[in-house]
Amino acid sequence: MPKYLFVTGKLASEALHHTLDRLELEEGYRVAELGYSVAALMKTRSIARRLADAQGCDMVMVPGLCRGDLGLIESQLGVPAVRGPVDLKDLPLFFGQERVLEGYGEYRVQIVAEIVEAYQMPWEELLTRAEYYRDSGAEIIDLGCPTDEGFPAVGEVVAGLKQRGFRVSVDTFDPETIRRADAAGVDLLLSVNSQNLDLVPELGCAVVVIPDFGQGLDSLERNVERVAAMGATYIADPILDPLSFGFTASLARFVEYRRRHPEVPMLMGLGNLTELTDADSIGLNALMAGVITELGIDYVLTTEVISWARGSVRELDLARKLMFYAHRERTLPKSLDESLIVAKDPPHERYTEAELRHMQQMVKDRNYRIFATDDLIYVFNRDRFVRGNDPQSLFAELTAEDPGHAFYLGRELERASLAVLLGKRYMQESPLRWGYLDPAEATQ
Repeated sequence: MPKYLFVTGKLASEALHHTLDRLELEEGYRVAELGYSVAALMKTRSIARRLADAQGCDMVMVPGLCRGDLGLIESQLGVPAVRGPVDLKDLPLFFGQERVLEGYGEYRVQIVAEIVEAYQMPWEELLTRAEYYRDSGAEIIDLGCPTDEGFPAVGEVVAGLKQRGFRVSVDTFDPETIRRADAAGVDLLLSVNSQNLDLVPELGCAVVVIPDFGQGLDSLERNVERVAAMGATYIADPILDPLSFGFTASLARFVEYRRRHPEVPMLMGLGNLTELTDADSIGLNALMAGVITELGIDYVLTTEVISWARGSVRELDLARKLMFYAHRERTLPKSLDESLIVAKDPPHERYTEAELRHMQQMVKDRNYRIFATDDLIYVFNRDRFVRGNDPQSLFAELTAEDPGHAFYLGRELERASLAVLLGKRYMQESPLRWGYLDPAEATQ
C-alpha cells in the first residue's frame, strides 16, 4: 500500500511529479491534484472537503504553507496528515533528514562571557547585560576591570550577581579588586602569572594561569607549577594571539600544552580573533568551536563589543553543540543543524526559466508570481513575463495602479533582490531565512 498521498495544486503538480520521481520512495505514493491554482493557498478545511478518501495511502502530506488544523483532514480521511516542506523542491532534503540525532545538544566547553568595562556601568545596565549573556548560553559572567586601576564596587557587583544565580569571574590584576571580588564569592579570577602569584594563597576562587607577558609555554609551565604547589584550583590559558601577531604559533601552543597535559583544564579566549578581524563572527566562532572541541578545551572566553561580533555568545553556544556531536559521532559538522548558516542559505533547488515559462502558460489571472534564481528575478502573470536583477527597473514594467498593490510589489521585489544578492531562497510572501537570527529560532 502506498505510504504518502501528496496534495498539490495545478501549477505545482508537474514539478511535484518530477521531484517525486527522482526521490524513488520505496514506500510508494500517490498525488492528489485539487482544483486550486496555487497549492500553498489551500486550507485544511478545503482539502478535507475536496478529498473523498486517502486513495489507499496511510498518510497525507499537504504543502508546508497550507494553513489550518490538520485534524480536519485526519478526521475526514482516517489517516495521519503532515505538513511537508514550504517548497516542494526541498522534498529530497525533507525525507533525507528524517532521523534522530541522539544526544544532540550536549557539549563540554563552558562559555565565559565578558562584560567589557563593567566597572563603569550602572548596576541595572550591567545586570541586563549579564542576563542577556546567560540567556544566550553563557555559564559564567566575566567582569571587565580597568587596566591600571581598581574597581571599588566590585564586591557589591559580584555579590549582586551571585544572589541572582550567576557564576562570576573578574578580569583584573589589581590586588585590592581581586581581594574584594574573592571576599564576595567570585568563582574565577582572570588571570594570574608571576606578577600576582603571591596573591593566590589568599584566594578561595579558582584562577586562570597565563604565561608572563610576552613569553611562551615555558613561562606558563613555571607559573602553573607554582600555583599547583599552593594547592589552588587552576585553569591554564596559553593565550590566543590575533591574526598577523602570532595567531598560528599561539594555536600551536594550545596543541602542545594539551599534548603535555591531557587532564589539565584549559581556557581559550576568542576576543583577539573575533573582535580584531574584519569578518563576521559566525564563521570564526564555528571554526574555533571545532578546534576547541578537538583539543578538549574546558572554557572559552568571548565578548560582543565590535558590531560584527554581536551574537558571539549565542553563536558559540550553537557551535559547541554542533561540534561536540560531530566529534563524538565521527561525522562531518554538515547537514546536522543549519542555525549558523545566516547570511547565506542551506542548499536548495531553484526553478529554471523553462519551468517558470511553462508555469506561466497555466496561469489564467493577472496576479503576479515572483521567483528568484541565482542571478535573476522573474515576475509573471497571464499577460507578461519579465526578468532582471534591478527591482526598480522590474517595477517599471509592471502594472500596479492601487497604492497597496504597488507597496506589496516593491517590498517583494526588494526581498527577491536581496535573496539574489546573498544566494538565499526566495518565496513570495514569505520572509527570508536568517538562521539563528530568525525570531522563531531566537526564542529556542
